[in-house]
Amino acid sequence: MNWAKTTGPMNKNTIPTAVSCLLLVSIAVLLFTECLMNLTPPISRDALIHHLAIPKLWIKHGGLYEIPWAKYSYYPMNIDLLYLACLYFKKDIAPKFIHLAFALGTGLLIYIHLKMRFSRNWGLLGVLIFLSTPIIIRLSTSAYVDLGLIFFTTASVLSFVQWQDGKYKQMKWFIFSAVSMGLAAGCKYNGLIPWVFVNLMLIFYFARDTQKQVSALNCGLLFFALSLVTVSPWYIKNYLFTSNPIYPLFDNIFNPSNHPGSLSKSSGMGFFQKRELMYGETFWETLFIPLRMFFQGHDNSDQYFDGVLNPILIVMSPFAFYNKRLRRNTLFFTAFTAYFLICAFFLTVPRVRYILPVVPLLAIVATTGIKALIDHFMQRKGFILYAGIMVTIVITTFFLGSNWLYLKNHFDAIQPIKYISGEETKDQFLARHIGSYPATEYINKNLPTNVKIFLMFMAGRGYYLDRDYCHESSFGMGFIEQLVKKAAVSEADFITYLQSQEFSHIFMRTDLFEKYLADNFKEETILRFLALKRKYWKQVYESKGYMVLEMLK
Repeated sequence: MNWAKTTGPMNKNTIPTAVSCLLLVSIAVLLFTECLMNLTPPISRDALIHHLAIPKLWIKHGGLYEIPWAKYSYYPMNIDLLYLACLYFKKDIAPKFIHLAFALGTGLLIYIHLKMRFSRNWGLLGVLIFLSTPIIIRLSTSAYVDLGLIFFTTASVLSFVQWQDGKYKQMKWFIFSAVSMGLAAGCKYNGLIPWVFVNLMLIFYFARDTQKQVSALNCGLLFFALSLVTVSPWYIKNYLFTSNPIYPLFDNIFNPSNHPGSLSKSSGMGFFQKRELMYGETFWETLFIPLRMFFQGHDNSDQYFDGVLNPILIVMSPFAFYNKRLRRNTLFFTAFTAYFLICAFFLTVPRVRYILPVVPLLAIVATTGIKALIDHFMQRKGFILYAGIMVTIVITTFFLGSNWLYLKNHFDAIQPIKYISGEETKDQFLARHIGSYPATEYINKNLPTNVKIFLMFMAGRGYYLDRDYCHESSFGMGFIEQLVKKAAVSEADFITYLQSQEFSHIFMRTDLFEKYLADNFKEETILRFLALKRKYWKQVYESKGYMVLEMLK
Protein backbone atom coordinates (compact mmCIF):
# COMPACT_ATOMS: atom_id res chain seq x y z
CA MET A 1 0.00 0.00 0.00
CA ASN A 2 1.85 3.06 -1.22
CA TRP A 3 0.81 6.05 0.87
CA ALA A 4 3.94 8.08 0.16
CA LYS A 5 1.87 11.07 -0.85
CA THR A 6 0.55 11.43 2.66
CA THR A 7 3.64 10.50 4.64
CA GLY A 8 6.56 12.15 2.90
CA PRO A 9 9.48 10.88 0.81
CA MET A 10 11.45 9.44 3.74
CA ASN A 11 8.73 6.88 4.30
CA LYS A 12 8.28 5.91 0.68
CA ASN A 13 9.66 2.40 1.27
CA THR A 14 9.35 2.19 5.04
CA ILE A 15 5.54 2.13 5.32
CA PRO A 16 4.90 -0.49 2.60
CA THR A 17 7.59 -2.70 4.16
CA ALA A 18 6.08 -2.28 7.63
CA VAL A 19 2.63 -3.12 6.27
CA SER A 20 4.06 -6.22 4.57
CA CYS A 21 5.61 -7.36 7.85
CA LEU A 22 2.37 -6.75 9.75
CA LEU A 23 0.31 -8.70 7.23
CA LEU A 24 2.82 -11.56 7.03
CA VAL A 25 3.07 -11.84 10.82
CA SER A 26 -0.73 -11.83 11.10
CA ILE A 27 -1.03 -14.63 8.54
CA ALA A 28 1.78 -16.60 10.21
CA VAL A 29 0.19 -16.32 13.68
CA LEU A 30 -3.16 -17.39 12.26
CA LEU A 31 -1.66 -20.45 10.54
CA PHE A 32 0.43 -21.39 13.58
CA THR A 33 -2.65 -21.29 15.80
CA GLU A 34 -4.58 -23.45 13.35
CA CYS A 35 -1.72 -25.94 13.17
CA LEU A 36 -1.81 -26.32 16.96
CA MET A 37 -5.52 -27.13 16.78
CA ASN A 38 -4.87 -29.56 13.94
CA LEU A 39 -2.47 -31.60 16.07
CA THR A 40 -5.48 -32.99 17.95
CA PRO A 41 -7.65 -36.00 16.97
CA PRO A 42 -10.60 -35.29 14.65
CA ILE A 43 -13.82 -34.29 16.39
CA SER A 44 -15.82 -32.46 13.70
CA ARG A 45 -19.32 -33.76 13.04
CA ASP A 46 -19.18 -34.54 9.32
CA ALA A 47 -15.68 -35.98 9.59
CA LEU A 48 -16.98 -38.60 12.04
CA ILE A 49 -20.08 -39.27 9.93
CA HIS A 50 -18.71 -39.14 6.43
CA HIS A 51 -15.33 -37.78 5.39
CA LEU A 52 -13.25 -40.07 7.61
CA ALA A 53 -15.84 -42.72 8.39
CA ILE A 54 -16.42 -43.85 4.79
CA PRO A 55 -12.70 -44.12 3.88
CA LYS A 56 -12.19 -46.11 7.09
CA LEU A 57 -14.95 -48.53 6.01
CA TRP A 58 -13.35 -48.86 2.57
CA ILE A 59 -10.03 -49.75 4.16
CA LYS A 60 -11.70 -52.23 6.50
CA HIS A 61 -13.43 -53.98 3.59
CA GLY A 62 -10.37 -53.97 1.34
CA GLY A 63 -11.55 -51.40 -1.18
CA LEU A 64 -14.45 -49.37 -2.50
CA TYR A 65 -17.82 -51.05 -2.01
CA GLU A 66 -21.45 -50.01 -1.95
CA ILE A 67 -22.85 -48.78 1.37
CA PRO A 68 -26.59 -48.40 0.71
CA TRP A 69 -27.45 -47.33 4.27
CA ALA A 70 -25.22 -44.24 3.93
CA LYS A 71 -26.47 -42.02 1.10
CA TYR A 72 -23.50 -39.69 1.50
CA SER A 73 -21.22 -42.57 0.47
CA TYR A 74 -22.45 -41.91 -3.08
CA TYR A 75 -21.26 -38.29 -3.03
CA PRO A 76 -18.12 -37.38 -5.05
CA MET A 77 -15.04 -37.96 -2.91
CA ASN A 78 -11.93 -36.46 -4.50
CA ILE A 79 -10.75 -35.05 -1.17
CA ASP A 80 -11.84 -38.10 0.80
CA LEU A 81 -9.48 -40.20 -1.33
CA LEU A 82 -6.60 -38.16 0.08
CA TYR A 83 -7.93 -38.85 3.56
CA LEU A 84 -8.11 -42.55 2.75
CA ALA A 85 -4.36 -42.60 2.14
CA CYS A 86 -3.80 -40.95 5.54
CA LEU A 87 -6.05 -43.45 7.31
CA TYR A 88 -4.32 -46.34 5.58
CA PHE A 89 -1.13 -45.28 7.37
CA LYS A 90 -3.14 -44.66 10.57
CA LYS A 91 -2.57 -40.90 10.53
CA ASP A 92 -6.01 -39.43 11.15
CA ILE A 93 -4.59 -36.06 12.19
CA ALA A 94 -3.16 -35.51 8.68
CA PRO A 95 -6.54 -34.91 6.94
CA LYS A 96 -7.00 -31.65 8.84
CA PHE A 97 -3.65 -30.43 7.54
CA ILE A 98 -4.66 -31.44 4.01
CA HIS A 99 -7.85 -29.43 4.36
CA LEU A 100 -5.86 -26.48 5.69
CA ALA A 101 -3.54 -26.79 2.68
CA PHE A 102 -6.49 -26.18 0.36
CA ALA A 103 -7.24 -22.98 2.27
CA LEU A 104 -3.60 -21.94 1.80
CA GLY A 105 -3.83 -22.83 -1.89
CA THR A 106 -6.90 -20.65 -2.27
CA GLY A 107 -5.10 -17.85 -0.44
CA LEU A 108 -2.22 -18.19 -2.90
CA LEU A 109 -4.63 -17.84 -5.83
CA ILE A 110 -6.06 -14.69 -4.26
CA TYR A 111 -2.57 -13.32 -3.66
CA ILE A 112 -1.42 -13.92 -7.24
CA HIS A 113 -4.59 -12.37 -8.68
CA LEU A 114 -4.38 -9.22 -6.55
CA LYS A 115 -0.60 -8.83 -6.77
CA MET A 116 -0.77 -8.91 -10.58
CA ARG A 117 -3.34 -6.13 -10.55
CA PHE A 118 -2.17 -4.01 -7.60
CA SER A 119 0.83 -4.87 -5.43
CA ARG A 120 2.17 -7.37 -2.93
CA ASN A 121 0.51 -5.76 0.08
CA TRP A 122 -2.93 -5.75 -1.46
CA GLY A 123 -2.44 -9.40 -2.28
CA LEU A 124 -1.49 -10.13 1.34
CA LEU A 125 -4.52 -8.20 2.60
CA GLY A 126 -6.78 -10.28 0.40
CA VAL A 127 -5.18 -13.45 1.77
CA LEU A 128 -5.67 -12.26 5.36
CA ILE A 129 -9.31 -11.34 4.75
CA PHE A 130 -9.95 -14.79 3.32
CA LEU A 131 -7.94 -16.95 5.74
CA SER A 132 -9.21 -15.13 8.84
CA THR A 133 -12.89 -15.37 7.89
CA PRO A 134 -14.39 -17.37 10.79
CA ILE A 135 -15.91 -20.16 8.69
CA ILE A 136 -12.54 -20.61 6.95
CA ILE A 137 -10.81 -20.81 10.35
CA ARG A 138 -13.30 -23.41 11.51
CA LEU A 139 -12.95 -25.51 8.36
CA SER A 140 -9.16 -25.18 8.35
CA THR A 141 -9.20 -27.13 11.62
CA SER A 142 -11.63 -29.82 10.38
CA ALA A 143 -11.34 -32.83 8.10
CA TYR A 144 -14.07 -31.66 5.73
CA VAL A 145 -13.99 -31.21 1.94
CA ASP A 146 -15.39 -27.67 1.51
CA LEU A 147 -11.99 -26.00 1.24
CA GLY A 148 -11.10 -28.35 -1.59
CA LEU A 149 -14.29 -27.35 -3.36
CA ILE A 150 -13.55 -23.64 -3.06
CA PHE A 151 -9.90 -24.09 -4.10
CA PHE A 152 -10.82 -25.78 -7.37
CA THR A 153 -13.79 -23.46 -7.98
CA THR A 154 -11.60 -20.40 -7.44
CA ALA A 155 -8.90 -21.87 -9.68
CA SER A 156 -11.50 -22.42 -12.39
CA VAL A 157 -12.96 -18.91 -12.16
CA LEU A 158 -9.59 -17.13 -12.04
CA SER A 159 -8.23 -19.27 -14.89
CA PHE A 160 -11.24 -18.28 -16.96
CA VAL A 161 -10.58 -14.61 -16.14
CA GLN A 162 -6.94 -15.07 -17.17
CA TRP A 163 -8.03 -16.66 -20.46
CA GLN A 164 -10.45 -13.80 -21.01
CA ASP A 165 -7.84 -11.13 -20.22
CA GLY A 166 -5.53 -12.77 -22.78
CA LYS A 167 -8.12 -12.29 -25.54
CA TYR A 168 -8.97 -16.02 -25.48
CA LYS A 169 -5.64 -16.97 -27.08
CA GLN A 170 -3.90 -18.94 -24.30
CA MET A 171 -5.75 -22.25 -24.31
CA LYS A 172 -3.84 -23.49 -21.29
CA TRP A 173 -5.99 -21.23 -19.09
CA PHE A 174 -9.14 -22.59 -20.71
CA ILE A 175 -8.02 -26.16 -20.01
CA PHE A 176 -7.01 -25.27 -16.43
CA SER A 177 -10.43 -23.73 -15.89
CA ALA A 178 -12.35 -26.73 -17.26
CA VAL A 179 -10.30 -29.36 -15.44
CA SER A 180 -10.45 -27.37 -12.18
CA MET A 181 -14.22 -27.17 -12.46
CA GLY A 182 -14.38 -30.93 -12.96
CA LEU A 183 -12.22 -31.41 -9.87
CA ALA A 184 -14.53 -29.06 -7.94
CA ALA A 185 -17.56 -31.09 -8.99
CA GLY A 186 -15.65 -34.18 -7.85
CA CYS A 187 -15.31 -32.77 -4.33
CA LYS A 188 -18.97 -32.19 -3.59
CA TYR A 189 -22.31 -31.98 -5.42
CA ASN A 190 -22.33 -28.23 -4.64
CA GLY A 191 -19.73 -28.01 -7.40
CA LEU A 192 -22.53 -28.44 -9.93
CA ILE A 193 -23.75 -24.91 -9.12
CA PRO A 194 -20.61 -22.98 -10.22
CA TRP A 195 -20.11 -25.42 -13.11
CA VAL A 196 -23.40 -24.33 -14.71
CA PHE A 197 -22.65 -20.62 -14.18
CA VAL A 198 -19.08 -20.58 -15.45
CA ASN A 199 -19.97 -22.76 -18.44
CA LEU A 200 -22.78 -20.42 -19.51
CA MET A 201 -20.84 -17.23 -18.83
CA LEU A 202 -17.91 -18.56 -20.84
CA ILE A 203 -20.20 -18.90 -23.87
CA PHE A 204 -21.73 -15.48 -23.27
CA TYR A 205 -18.46 -13.57 -22.87
CA PHE A 206 -16.72 -15.33 -25.74
CA ALA A 207 -19.64 -14.65 -28.11
CA ARG A 208 -19.89 -11.02 -27.00
CA ASP A 209 -16.17 -10.27 -27.17
CA THR A 210 -15.37 -12.10 -30.43
CA GLN A 211 -18.73 -11.96 -32.24
CA LYS A 212 -18.24 -15.68 -33.04
CA GLN A 213 -21.36 -17.41 -31.78
CA VAL A 214 -20.57 -20.85 -33.22
CA SER A 215 -17.07 -20.82 -31.77
CA ALA A 216 -18.55 -19.73 -28.43
CA LEU A 217 -20.89 -22.73 -28.41
CA ASN A 218 -18.01 -25.04 -29.33
CA CYS A 219 -15.92 -23.64 -26.48
CA GLY A 220 -18.84 -24.14 -24.11
CA LEU A 221 -19.25 -27.76 -25.21
CA LEU A 222 -15.52 -28.40 -24.90
CA PHE A 223 -15.47 -26.86 -21.41
CA PHE A 224 -18.38 -29.07 -20.38
CA ALA A 225 -16.77 -32.17 -21.89
CA LEU A 226 -13.40 -31.62 -20.18
CA SER A 227 -15.10 -31.00 -16.82
CA LEU A 228 -17.32 -34.04 -17.27
CA VAL A 229 -14.41 -36.34 -18.10
CA THR A 230 -12.61 -35.13 -14.98
CA VAL A 231 -15.51 -35.86 -12.64
CA SER A 232 -16.86 -38.89 -14.53
CA PRO A 233 -15.33 -41.68 -12.38
CA TRP A 234 -17.73 -40.81 -9.55
CA TYR A 235 -20.71 -40.62 -11.89
CA ILE A 236 -19.80 -43.97 -13.46
CA LYS A 237 -19.50 -45.58 -10.04
CA ASN A 238 -22.92 -44.29 -9.00
CA TYR A 239 -24.49 -45.37 -12.28
CA LEU A 240 -23.16 -48.90 -11.85
CA PHE A 241 -24.44 -49.05 -8.27
CA THR A 242 -27.78 -47.23 -8.62
CA SER A 243 -28.49 -46.45 -12.32
CA ASN A 244 -28.30 -42.78 -11.29
CA PRO A 245 -24.95 -41.04 -11.97
CA ILE A 246 -25.63 -38.28 -9.42
CA TYR A 247 -27.38 -40.38 -6.77
CA PRO A 248 -29.18 -39.50 -4.53
CA LEU A 249 -29.98 -36.29 -6.46
CA PHE A 250 -32.98 -36.47 -8.80
CA ASP A 251 -33.42 -40.18 -8.15
CA ASN A 252 -37.15 -39.93 -8.84
CA ILE A 253 -36.18 -39.02 -12.42
CA PHE A 254 -33.48 -41.66 -12.97
CA ASN A 255 -35.31 -44.38 -11.04
CA PRO A 256 -39.03 -43.48 -11.07
CA SER A 257 -40.00 -47.05 -10.15
CA ASN A 258 -38.31 -46.56 -6.77
CA HIS A 259 -40.39 -43.46 -6.07
CA PRO A 260 -43.98 -44.29 -7.04
CA GLY A 261 -46.13 -41.16 -7.18
CA SER A 262 -43.25 -38.89 -6.11
CA LEU A 263 -43.57 -36.58 -9.10
CA SER A 264 -47.17 -35.82 -8.32
CA LYS A 265 -46.79 -35.35 -4.60
CA SER A 266 -46.95 -31.91 -3.08
CA SER A 267 -43.70 -30.65 -1.68
CA GLY A 268 -45.46 -29.94 1.62
CA MET A 269 -44.81 -26.89 3.74
CA GLY A 270 -42.89 -24.18 1.92
CA PHE A 271 -39.52 -22.82 2.96
CA PHE A 272 -40.93 -19.50 4.17
CA GLN A 273 -43.61 -21.29 6.20
CA LYS A 274 -41.05 -23.58 7.81
CA ARG A 275 -38.86 -20.67 8.89
CA GLU A 276 -41.89 -18.88 10.33
CA LEU A 277 -43.06 -21.97 12.20
CA MET A 278 -39.63 -22.98 13.50
CA TYR A 279 -38.05 -19.60 14.23
CA GLY A 280 -40.83 -17.02 14.06
CA GLU A 281 -39.23 -15.26 11.10
CA THR A 282 -41.21 -12.88 8.92
CA PHE A 283 -41.33 -13.17 5.14
CA TRP A 284 -38.76 -10.36 4.74
CA GLU A 285 -36.38 -11.83 7.33
CA THR A 286 -36.40 -15.12 5.45
CA LEU A 287 -36.06 -13.42 2.06
CA PHE A 288 -32.91 -11.60 3.20
CA ILE A 289 -31.18 -14.72 4.52
CA PRO A 290 -28.45 -14.51 1.82
CA LEU A 291 -27.41 -11.13 3.25
CA ARG A 292 -28.09 -12.03 6.88
CA MET A 293 -25.56 -14.86 6.58
CA PHE A 294 -22.79 -12.26 6.53
CA PHE A 295 -24.00 -10.54 9.71
CA GLN A 296 -25.88 -13.06 11.88
CA GLY A 297 -24.11 -16.40 11.49
CA HIS A 298 -23.49 -18.63 14.53
CA ASP A 299 -21.74 -21.98 14.76
CA ASN A 300 -23.92 -25.01 15.51
CA SER A 301 -27.15 -23.07 15.01
CA ASP A 302 -29.56 -24.16 12.28
CA GLN A 303 -31.51 -20.93 12.70
CA TYR A 304 -28.40 -18.82 12.17
CA PHE A 305 -26.86 -20.81 9.33
CA ASP A 306 -24.32 -22.94 11.23
CA GLY A 307 -21.33 -20.78 10.44
CA VAL A 308 -19.83 -17.31 10.76
CA LEU A 309 -18.79 -15.00 7.93
CA ASN A 310 -17.59 -11.39 8.19
CA PRO A 311 -19.50 -8.27 7.07
CA ILE A 312 -16.34 -6.88 5.46
CA LEU A 313 -17.00 -9.19 2.51
CA ILE A 314 -20.22 -7.30 1.79
CA VAL A 315 -19.58 -3.84 3.23
CA MET A 316 -16.42 -3.14 1.23
CA SER A 317 -17.37 -4.89 -2.00
CA PRO A 318 -19.55 -2.14 -3.59
CA PHE A 319 -16.60 0.29 -3.57
CA ALA A 320 -14.74 -2.03 -5.97
CA PHE A 321 -16.83 -0.53 -8.79
CA TYR A 322 -14.86 2.72 -8.32
CA ASN A 323 -12.01 0.92 -10.08
CA LYS A 324 -13.04 1.28 -13.73
CA ARG A 325 -10.13 -0.79 -15.03
CA LEU A 326 -11.30 -3.89 -13.14
CA ARG A 327 -15.03 -3.23 -13.35
CA ARG A 328 -15.64 -6.16 -15.70
CA ASN A 329 -14.01 -8.65 -13.33
CA THR A 330 -15.81 -7.10 -10.36
CA LEU A 331 -19.14 -7.41 -12.16
CA PHE A 332 -18.39 -11.04 -13.04
CA PHE A 333 -17.43 -11.94 -9.45
CA THR A 334 -20.52 -10.13 -8.14
CA ALA A 335 -22.79 -11.93 -10.60
CA PHE A 336 -21.23 -15.25 -9.58
CA THR A 337 -21.89 -14.42 -5.92
CA ALA A 338 -25.50 -13.39 -6.52
CA TYR A 339 -26.16 -16.50 -8.61
CA PHE A 340 -24.61 -18.81 -6.03
CA LEU A 341 -26.48 -17.22 -3.12
CA ILE A 342 -29.81 -17.53 -4.93
CA CYS A 343 -29.18 -21.16 -5.86
CA ALA A 344 -28.09 -22.06 -2.34
CA PHE A 345 -31.14 -20.26 -0.95
CA PHE A 346 -33.64 -22.21 -3.03
CA LEU A 347 -31.89 -25.58 -3.44
CA THR A 348 -30.59 -26.32 0.06
CA VAL A 349 -31.13 -25.43 3.68
CA PRO A 350 -29.42 -22.10 4.45
CA ARG A 351 -25.95 -22.91 5.76
CA VAL A 352 -22.83 -20.82 5.46
CA ARG A 353 -20.82 -23.84 4.34
CA TYR A 354 -23.03 -24.23 1.29
CA ILE A 355 -22.11 -20.80 -0.10
CA LEU A 356 -18.35 -21.01 0.51
CA PRO A 357 -17.25 -20.75 -3.17
CA VAL A 358 -18.25 -17.07 -3.09
CA VAL A 359 -15.92 -16.22 -0.18
CA PRO A 360 -12.58 -16.12 -2.09
CA LEU A 361 -14.11 -13.98 -4.85
CA LEU A 362 -15.69 -11.65 -2.29
CA ALA A 363 -12.30 -11.39 -0.56
CA ILE A 364 -10.87 -10.22 -3.89
CA VAL A 365 -13.74 -7.79 -4.48
CA ALA A 366 -13.63 -6.47 -0.89
CA THR A 367 -9.87 -5.89 -1.16
CA THR A 368 -10.41 -4.12 -4.47
CA GLY A 369 -13.06 -2.02 -2.74
CA ILE A 370 -10.73 -1.05 0.11
CA LYS A 371 -8.04 -0.03 -2.37
CA ALA A 372 -10.56 1.90 -4.45
CA LEU A 373 -11.63 3.82 -1.34
CA ILE A 374 -8.01 4.61 -0.45
CA ASP A 375 -7.33 5.74 -4.01
CA HIS A 376 -10.48 7.86 -3.96
CA PHE A 377 -9.41 9.71 -0.82
CA MET A 378 -5.84 10.04 -2.09
CA GLN A 379 -7.20 12.32 -4.79
CA ARG A 380 -8.59 14.69 -2.15
CA LYS A 381 -6.75 17.23 -0.05
CA GLY A 382 -6.53 18.30 3.56
CA PHE A 383 -8.90 16.92 6.16
CA ILE A 384 -10.90 14.73 3.74
CA LEU A 385 -7.72 12.98 2.59
CA TYR A 386 -6.52 12.10 6.10
CA ALA A 387 -9.95 11.43 7.59
CA GLY A 388 -11.08 9.27 4.68
CA ILE A 389 -7.97 7.09 4.78
CA MET A 390 -8.13 6.75 8.57
CA VAL A 391 -11.82 5.82 8.57
CA THR A 392 -11.19 3.19 5.89
CA ILE A 393 -8.30 1.73 7.89
CA VAL A 394 -10.28 1.76 11.16
CA ILE A 395 -13.30 0.02 9.59
CA THR A 396 -11.07 -2.62 7.97
CA THR A 397 -9.17 -3.17 11.22
CA PHE A 398 -12.41 -3.44 13.20
CA PHE A 399 -13.83 -6.11 10.94
CA LEU A 400 -10.58 -8.08 10.87
CA GLY A 401 -10.36 -7.75 14.65
CA SER A 402 -13.62 -9.66 15.03
CA ASN A 403 -11.98 -12.52 13.12
CA TRP A 404 -9.19 -12.67 15.70
CA LEU A 405 -11.75 -12.80 18.48
CA TYR A 406 -13.37 -15.77 16.76
CA LEU A 407 -9.97 -17.47 16.46
CA LYS A 408 -9.36 -17.02 20.19
CA ASN A 409 -12.77 -18.42 21.13
CA HIS A 410 -12.34 -21.38 18.77
CA PHE A 411 -8.90 -22.12 20.23
CA ASP A 412 -10.26 -21.89 23.78
CA ALA A 413 -13.09 -24.30 22.92
CA ILE A 414 -10.74 -26.95 21.56
CA GLN A 415 -7.95 -26.42 24.14
CA PRO A 416 -5.33 -28.27 22.10
CA ILE A 417 -2.42 -27.55 24.45
CA LYS A 418 -3.71 -30.07 27.01
CA TYR A 419 -3.47 -32.84 24.43
CA ILE A 420 -0.28 -31.67 22.74
CA SER A 421 1.57 -31.33 26.05
CA GLY A 422 0.47 -34.78 27.20
CA GLU A 423 -1.67 -33.43 30.02
CA GLU A 424 -4.55 -35.52 28.70
CA THR A 425 -4.66 -38.71 26.63
CA LYS A 426 -6.37 -39.15 23.29
CA ASP A 427 -9.31 -40.88 25.00
CA GLN A 428 -9.63 -38.06 27.52
CA PHE A 429 -9.51 -35.43 24.77
CA LEU A 430 -12.19 -37.23 22.75
CA ALA A 431 -14.39 -37.79 25.79
CA ARG A 432 -14.19 -34.06 26.53
CA HIS A 433 -15.41 -33.14 23.05
CA ILE A 434 -17.64 -36.04 22.01
CA GLY A 435 -20.40 -37.02 24.42
CA SER A 436 -20.80 -40.47 22.89
CA TYR A 437 -17.10 -41.37 23.06
CA PRO A 438 -17.14 -43.18 26.46
CA ALA A 439 -19.83 -45.52 25.10
CA THR A 440 -17.85 -45.94 21.89
CA GLU A 441 -14.77 -46.83 23.93
CA TYR A 442 -16.81 -49.41 25.87
CA ILE A 443 -18.00 -51.03 22.63
CA ASN A 444 -14.48 -51.24 21.21
CA LYS A 445 -13.03 -52.76 24.37
CA ASN A 446 -15.82 -55.06 25.55
CA LEU A 447 -18.09 -56.26 22.75
CA PRO A 448 -17.11 -59.23 20.54
CA THR A 449 -15.57 -58.41 17.17
CA ASN A 450 -18.43 -60.08 15.26
CA VAL A 451 -21.22 -57.83 16.57
CA LYS A 452 -22.99 -55.29 14.38
CA ILE A 453 -24.16 -51.99 15.86
CA PHE A 454 -27.21 -49.99 14.79
CA LEU A 455 -26.76 -46.27 15.42
CA MET A 456 -29.95 -44.59 16.62
CA PHE A 457 -30.28 -40.80 16.93
CA MET A 458 -26.49 -40.59 16.57
CA ALA A 459 -26.57 -38.78 13.20
CA GLY A 460 -24.33 -41.53 11.85
CA ARG A 461 -21.21 -40.64 13.86
CA GLY A 462 -19.40 -43.95 13.56
CA TYR A 463 -15.78 -43.13 12.79
CA TYR A 464 -14.39 -44.15 16.17
CA LEU A 465 -16.31 -47.44 16.27
CA ASP A 466 -14.09 -50.45 15.60
CA ARG A 467 -17.07 -52.77 15.17
CA ASP A 468 -19.34 -53.10 12.14
CA TYR A 469 -22.18 -50.61 12.26
CA CYS A 470 -25.02 -49.24 10.19
CA HIS A 471 -27.76 -46.64 10.44
CA GLU A 472 -30.60 -45.20 8.37
CA SER A 473 -31.34 -41.77 6.93
CA SER A 474 -34.12 -41.20 9.48
CA PHE A 475 -31.57 -41.66 12.33
CA GLY A 476 -33.54 -44.65 13.63
CA MET A 477 -37.04 -43.18 13.54
CA GLY A 478 -38.14 -45.58 10.80
CA PHE A 479 -36.96 -48.57 12.80
CA ILE A 480 -38.64 -47.36 16.00
CA GLU A 481 -41.90 -46.57 14.19
CA GLN A 482 -42.09 -50.13 12.85
CA LEU A 483 -41.25 -51.60 16.26
CA VAL A 484 -43.93 -49.54 17.98
CA LYS A 485 -46.51 -50.61 15.39
CA LYS A 486 -45.53 -54.26 15.77
CA ALA A 487 -45.69 -53.97 19.55
CA ALA A 488 -49.23 -52.57 19.26
CA VAL A 489 -50.29 -55.65 17.27
CA SER A 490 -48.68 -58.46 19.28
CA GLU A 491 -45.54 -59.56 21.04
CA ALA A 492 -44.99 -62.16 18.31
CA ASP A 493 -44.94 -59.50 15.60
CA PHE A 494 -42.51 -57.48 17.71
CA ILE A 495 -40.15 -60.46 18.04
CA THR A 496 -40.42 -61.35 14.35
CA TYR A 497 -39.46 -57.84 13.32
CA LEU A 498 -36.50 -57.85 15.73
CA GLN A 499 -35.31 -61.16 14.33
CA SER A 500 -35.41 -59.77 10.79
CA GLN A 501 -32.73 -57.20 11.63
CA GLU A 502 -29.09 -57.87 10.80
CA PHE A 503 -27.63 -56.00 13.75
CA SER A 504 -27.13 -57.37 17.25
CA HIS A 505 -26.75 -54.16 19.30
CA ILE A 506 -28.18 -50.66 19.40
CA PHE A 507 -26.16 -47.56 20.22
CA MET A 508 -28.53 -44.67 20.97
CA ARG A 509 -28.79 -41.15 22.28
CA THR A 510 -31.44 -41.52 24.94
CA ASP A 511 -32.92 -38.02 25.16
CA LEU A 512 -33.77 -37.91 21.45
CA PHE A 513 -35.15 -41.44 21.61
CA GLU A 514 -37.48 -40.51 24.45
CA LYS A 515 -38.52 -37.26 22.77
CA TYR A 516 -39.36 -39.04 19.53
CA LEU A 517 -41.61 -41.48 21.37
CA ALA A 518 -43.35 -38.73 23.36
CA ASP A 519 -43.92 -36.55 20.29
CA ASN A 520 -45.28 -39.23 17.98
CA PHE A 521 -47.22 -41.90 19.89
CA LYS A 522 -49.99 -42.21 22.42
CA GLU A 523 -49.08 -42.97 26.02
CA GLU A 524 -50.59 -46.47 26.13
CA THR A 525 -48.82 -47.37 22.87
CA ILE A 526 -45.52 -46.13 24.29
CA LEU A 527 -46.01 -48.10 27.52
CA ARG A 528 -46.63 -51.34 25.62
CA PHE A 529 -43.57 -50.76 23.46
CA LEU A 530 -41.39 -49.95 26.49
CA ALA A 531 -42.57 -53.12 28.24
CA LEU A 532 -41.38 -55.21 25.29
CA LYS A 533 -38.23 -53.14 25.00
CA ARG A 534 -37.30 -53.94 28.60
CA LYS A 535 -37.95 -57.61 27.89
CA TYR A 536 -35.99 -57.91 24.64
CA TRP A 537 -33.39 -55.12 24.84
CA LYS A 538 -30.68 -55.61 27.44
CA GLN A 539 -28.82 -52.50 28.56
CA VAL A 540 -25.08 -53.19 28.68
CA TYR A 541 -23.71 -49.65 29.10
CA GLU A 542 -24.86 -46.07 29.70
CA SER A 543 -22.90 -42.82 30.01
CA LYS A 544 -23.56 -39.12 29.38
CA GLY A 545 -26.96 -39.78 27.85
CA TYR A 546 -25.78 -42.52 25.47
CA MET A 547 -26.78 -46.15 25.86
CA VAL A 548 -25.64 -49.47 24.42
CA LEU A 549 -28.27 -52.20 24.21
CA GLU A 550 -28.11 -55.86 23.21
CA MET A 551 -31.08 -57.22 21.28
CA LEU A 552 -32.35 -60.50 22.69
CA LYS A 553 -33.93 -62.13 19.66
